[in-house]
Amino acid sequence: MNDRIQLPPQLLLNLSALRDKALAADTLNTLAFSMANDLYPLLQFRQALVLAQRGESFEVLCVSGLAKPQEDSPYLVWLRRTARWLAKQLQGNEPQWLSRDALKPPTEVADGWTEWWPVGLWCIPLHGKDGKRLGLVVFLMDAPPLEPLQPLLQGIWQTWAYCWSALTRHRRFAGWRPSRGHGLLAAALLAVLALLPVRQTALAPAEIVSREAKIISSPIDGVIAQVHVRPNQAVEAGTPLFTLDETTLRSRAEVLGKEVAVADAELLAASQRAFDNPQSKSELTLLNGKAQQRRSEWAAVTAQLARTHVLSPRAGVAVFSDPNDWIGKPVVTGERILQVADPAQPVMLVQLPVADAIALEVGAPVTLYLTAYPLEPLEGRILETSYQARSTEEGVVAYRLLASIEGQGEHRRLGLHGTAKLYGDRVVLGYYLLRRPIAAARAWLGW
Repeated sequence: MNDRIQLPPQLLLNLSALRDKALAADTLNTLAFSMANDLYPLLQFRQALVLAQRGESFEVLCVSGLAKPQEDSPYLVWLRRTARWLAKQLQGNEPQWLSRDALKPPTEVADGWTEWWPVGLWCIPLHGKDGKRLGLVVFLMDAPPLEPLQPLLQGIWQTWAYCWSALTRHRRFAGWRPSRGHGLLAAALLAVLALLPVRQTALAPAEIVSREAKIISSPIDGVIAQVHVRPNQAVEAGTPLFTLDETTLRSRAEVLGKEVAVADAELLAASQRAFDNPQSKSELTLLNGKAQQRRSEWAAVTAQLARTHVLSPRAGVAVFSDPNDWIGKPVVTGERILQVADPAQPVMLVQLPVADAIALEVGAPVTLYLTAYPLEPLEGRILETSYQARSTEEGVVAYRLLASIEGQGEHRRLGLHGTAKLYGDRVVLGYYLLRRPIAAARAWLGW
């Protein structure tokens, strides 16, 4: 018994440090964590609970040994119900020792007490300066704390109550209500701000393309046999681009060549018979027309054979996706295969969605922020705009705009993507902020 009465001096010296730690807490949760855990060396409790009073109910702020209590655990559900009963057992503002045998709690409280709590509780009610109870600190212990220790801890309880009250104090202007004059002044300020002139802007996806790009399409119906260039390869005028399969055309040309020879032979024989047989003279016109027909068909197929080799019409860069996507693919006359673009004349191709469209004129400034080089934007001006909006590959209805690229930046490479910022006329701030809501409201209301 004497061993228990003697208090370790080094632990008593820590009381000042505990008060300093409470004063340094910047949030109520930080303070609650200190309250639930820092007194264990002195009290040797089984568990400590910090409960905040919210009217007639209580909120569990902290449970010793747990960083964040599970709100839906059976223990905390029972604890929130029990806290209301426990608060009614406390009389006055001083700490009290509550024993299960002395209190004889109701059945729903007694069952949980037997399962989760020891025989006794040391409860410390914390009150603010106005006398209102802030919360409870409950230590689950097998026996009351030492008598010499209780007066020494009185300063700790007072410090906790002071810090709790300071951290939950309402702000100075929490109860302030604006007067009619304040409302009129705020309305006037908003009206002035709404009339401030700002530049109307819009954002749209953009890509760097060539202004001088020649579309290379299939000259005839057929199947692509070979692609002679790679994507983004530099080509000269007359460079072979791709070749169509010649098997069907070459076979047909050979057959037509034989038919031309047969028609010429029949025409020659009829001409020789016409000297002795007047009846053969009437066949000369028919055989001559037939020979010319076969010769025309043979010439047409021969011309198609010559067009199976597609050459570049100009110098530039071959722009397409992947050669393997085209080899062996049937194509029709006029189907787009690739482009031969001039890299020395880059422009911005901007797809402005209809929902974000603003009034733009030719010459309006444009800034392109490339995805690959976001810190080095490109400047330019609008060159042309489409009259009608069309659906893009992404399924967005948008206007097509072309804008120049000013300067000689090193990032003016064809194919780079980014976001273009388009600058329109100056408008008031109120219109700038309410333009889209007004448009949506008009579309929904129909006026």
